[in-house]
Amino acid sequence: MSSFTIVDFGAVGDGQTENAASIQRTIDECHASGGGRVVVPAGGVFVTGPFQLKSNVDLHVEANATLRASLDEALYTETPFKNWSEGSMWISARGADHISITGTGTIDGCGSQFMENEEPTHYNYKFVNGVDRRPHLLTLIGCDNITIRDVTFANAAYWCVHPAGCQDVLIQGARILNSLKVRNCDGIDIDHSRNVRISDCYIESADDCICIKNRRDYAEYGPCENITITGCILTSTSCALKLGSENIDAMRNIVVDACIIRASNRGLGIQNRDEGTIENVLFSNIIVESRLFADVWWGKAEPIYVTAFKRAPGTLYRFPEGKTEGTIGKVRNIRFNNILCRSENGVYIGGCSDSRIEDVLLENVRVEIDKTSKHLGGQYDRRPCDVEGIIQRPTAGFLIHDADDIIVRNCRVIWGAQRPDYYGAALKAHDVTGLVAENFKGTAAHPEQNAIQVTPPEALSLR
Repeated sequence: MSSFTIVDFGAVGDGQTENAASIQRTIDECHASGGGRVVVPAGGVFVTGPFQLKSNVDLHVEANATLRASLDEALYTETPFKNWSEGSMWISARGADHISITGTGTIDGCGSQFMENEEPTHYNYKFVNGVDRRPHLLTLIGCDNITIRDVTFANAAYWCVHPAGCQDVLIQGARILNSLKVRNCDGIDIDHSRNVRISDCYIESADDCICIKNRRDYAEYGPCENITITGCILTSTSCALKLGSENIDAMRNIVVDACIIRASNRGLGIQNRDEGTIENVLFSNIIVESRLFADVWWGKAEPIYVTAFKRAPGTLYRFPEGKTEGTIGKVRNIRFNNILCRSENGVYIGGCSDSRIEDVLLENVRVEIDKTSKHLGGQYDRRPCDVEGIIQRPTAGFLIHDADDIIVRNCRVIWGAQRPDYYGAALKAHDVTGLVAENFKGTAAHPEQNAIQVTPPEALSLR
């Protein structure tokens, strides 16, 4: 493989010099020569503004080497979207194929330095002339055959790794170490992409660690499908692993296995808010630890969360052109198997009259609920939606409504030592058809309560 080192093209790793032009020259020369490896050498800190990857180029960041985002906001002149509503681009590629990012060095987005006014639970946004210019760390649009392996991404200011409209994506052994206080710094956003494999990654991120979505800006690329996520360890101040909320097409054929979720605000989330469908999804062999955080973050410690609600009318940039409100697609054919949950809240499955949740199996799901934080519980978070966002409800082991054909098999609810008054039933359901509880075990949190509360009672079949 031909090798091109960025210092040979003028880059200086002194932590101060702006190196974007030198890095781009190196990439362009490597591409023009038929491809090869662009090396960021060990021992240097290379500050750089935006640059673009090209086909057949491996950006290799050596151990003890750092690419660091320039703090000059004037350099970030291109947005990944069709308007300037949500950030700019730092490292990017469009229409490239056979590109890779490898090595055990670090790509540092300097995220908190693009924010302002640090508070105990979060940073506040900083707008420049009314525009949020925070750079997305890596944006790959319409690319094929992508490999990201072993590199450390750190301190993303906005989304970290974002393949949009891509095919044949492998992300393996990556570390994503984002601030737990910077909003929107998702770890990996899979957007309108197919044949994606994410494995053996360690991700800490204030917003969703891994999010699968179909954003309206990239509608021409079609559905998200054929995605596997295995062997990852995730920590999030929002949702560790989420499908949605942006979904204008279809998400299907998704497998999540052998993952651990730690200290997150929400564990496994399906959050349909647009006209697309979500179907054929398998979650298995997962440990979930969730806890309550401040209201600025979506989620109320639900370890498993399956919902379908329309967006609030008038939400900017989220509806078809010329529309001020949208429709809602189906969520169906979902499986949860061998899931161990320890949380301050229970499983929540809820749809609406326009989109009832269909055909969900929860098998060998153990839910242990205990009060562990100072934040108020007895709530479920449905944001964003056209109905009440945060609702007050007694905490149940499983809360299910507006759903059809739900099976709860070999599941168990256990209450911890700390049981506030708002802790309630092991299983609570209303407006559900075809609800089956087979070998279900669990008591209510308090002796005066019924363990199973289903309205109407005949909607439940006990086995």
